[in-house]
Amino acid sequence: MVQTPLKSDPSVKRQASKLEGIKERSNFLREPLATEVKQDTTHFTDAAVQILKFHGSYQQDNRDNRVRGQEKDYRMMLRTRNPGGLIPAQLYLALDDLSDQYGNHTLRATTRQGIQLHGILKQNLKPTLATIVQNLGSTLGACGDLNRNVMAPAAPFTDKPEYVIAREYADNIADLLRPQTEAYFEIWLDGEKAVSVEEAPEVAAARENRVNGTVLEDSQEPIYGTYYMPRKFKCAVTVPGDNSVDVYTHDVTLVVITDDQGEFQGFNVLAGGGMGRTHNKEETFARISDEIGYVDKADVYDLMKAIVATQRDYGDRITRRHARMKYLIHDWGVDKFRQQVEQYFGKKLEPYKPLPEWQFYDYLGWHDQGDGKKFVGVQIDNGRIYDNGKLKLKTALRQIVEKFDLPMRITPNQSAVLYDIDPANQDEIQAILDRNGIQTPDTIDSLVRFGMACPALPMCGLAVTESERIIPSILARLRSQLKSLGLGDEKFVVRMTGCPNGCARPYMAEVGFVGIAPNSYQLWLGGSPNQTRLARTYIERMHIDTLEATLEPLLVYFKQSRETGESFGDFCDRIGFDALRQYAETYTPARSNSRHRVGVAQDLYDQLKTVAEQQGRPVTAVTADALRAYLHNR
Repeated sequence: MVQTPLKSDPSVKRQASKLEGIKERSNFLREPLATEVKQDTTHFTDAAVQILKFHGSYQQDNRDNRVRGQEKDYRMMLRTRNPGGLIPAQLYLALDDLSDQYGNHTLRATTRQGIQLHGILKQNLKPTLATIVQNLGSTLGACGDLNRNVMAPAAPFTDKPEYVIAREYADNIADLLRPQTEAYFEIWLDGEKAVSVEEAPEVAAARENRVNGTVLEDSQEPIYGTYYMPRKFKCAVTVPGDNSVDVYTHDVTLVVITDDQGEFQGFNVLAGGGMGRTHNKEETFARISDEIGYVDKADVYDLMKAIVATQRDYGDRITRRHARMKYLIHDWGVDKFRQQVEQYFGKKLEPYKPLPEWQFYDYLGWHDQGDGKKFVGVQIDNGRIYDNGKLKLKTALRQIVEKFDLPMRITPNQSAVLYDIDPANQDEIQAILDRNGIQTPDTIDSLVRFGMACPALPMCGLAVTESERIIPSILARLRSQLKSLGLGDEKFVVRMTGCPNGCARPYMAEVGFVGIAPNSYQLWLGGSPNQTRLARTYIERMHIDTLEATLEPLLVYFKQSRETGESFGDFCDRIGFDALRQYAETYTPARSNSRHRVGVAQDLYDQLKTVAEQQGRPVTAVTADALRAYLHNR
């Protein structure tokens, strides 16, 4: 069980973390990276790796290729910075080319609406980054101790002003909090800014190091200062009711507020969310954000600077696992945090405005854009864009973007929205999707449609077990079990990560799998279908072979005792974990007859065969363990 978090003791004086020194000595994100880029080596030193993150790249090694006594197979992952998920056609085609020229022939849509390139060698890092910048893209600030990609609903509505405002302010907040150091262009483009990006005048004016006359920091970085942030900082902008962005999981979320006539007034402000935690460290925890107040649109940039300055100045720079803003708000309390923000801001915040209930939207399928054009949401299973057996998603997206010159927006659920489509081209675009094996929304299994997974093994250095590679078979097993229990049409949100850092936001899922050891996961239950409630740990360590045996009593209890229309996550939260455990302890599985068991096993085999064909893998490799576990636990 997750225990009550521990408060830090401000009276204890300790040495700042090692990374704070690395940032201080970097000369505003230059060294030792600038020197080591020029060296003929396969990898960067630890200090350069930390600075590299600020430039949008992680150094990884392929654990599938590890050989005892030999150097690790070092590769770089690059992540784009594109507020609101915007990928212009020119940029997408460049990324697609780079994935084949220098990468592992795949792209990956992230849960923060970016695109990742995997498998880049150190020697190819500079030309890859230069190509991205020269094609309307950037990776600056996609990683590191500063503001990450700013999220917004991916729906490109033009006739709904709140959506237009959300996209605009996601861009503006991203520009406001962009690092001002010239290191990025010096290192990757030899000092030349390949693309001149037009910036809103009010954003440029707001970047100076003052809020209502108060000097925040005096340095080359007017907002961040010499040391940047204590830890990463995440923002989102959305509209009332649209929870496609997981509103409660960010350091700061802005919600567009209009009056009764639809005129834009300002923003509701939430702060203090965050998913990362560490196993067996009770002082770390997932947390959802708090309502902070309301700010007028004219003051929103000053407020954002005041919030950033509060975290910059008071966040924990001693213990990195305690450095996110959620811990500051937890330790201080919302009132004290608000008071400090208001001190920097120079005025009181107004009360939080009432909002409608939050709903999750994924925007798959065809929609009217509002200006006579169309947009279409395309499912990307676990965010991986590649050609795999009968599924040729990479080919389809390339053909569509290239022929029709279409921009896209990556969704927070790891899919893509192609937009500005002439209705005359709808049938041809749909035909391209059909012949390349892309399913329509009504044919996608709901577990797959609403599921998410992080990349995990083999590349992520934090992963302790599988996630992306195993979730297709896990979802197939879940669907088979639901059918066997008479719950074949049931849907719920399933998310999986290979470690506790929570990149796929499993702590907001109805069923969350959080990697804790090889082939073993914490099981989190009780999140809501619309991601408005934090899940809780139900089992600390569950071997994946016991999946069906663990879930069967819970699903049977759900079937017997649910309220009308109640989801599985809502049921688990309402009933409570004590009742769930008590029922599971006394549950006796009803032994099915042999014919039924064979039928269920055949159904599971058929589903896993489909998964195997899509992955281009032998059927036995995908199904053997899953079938063995299923039949053993029946």
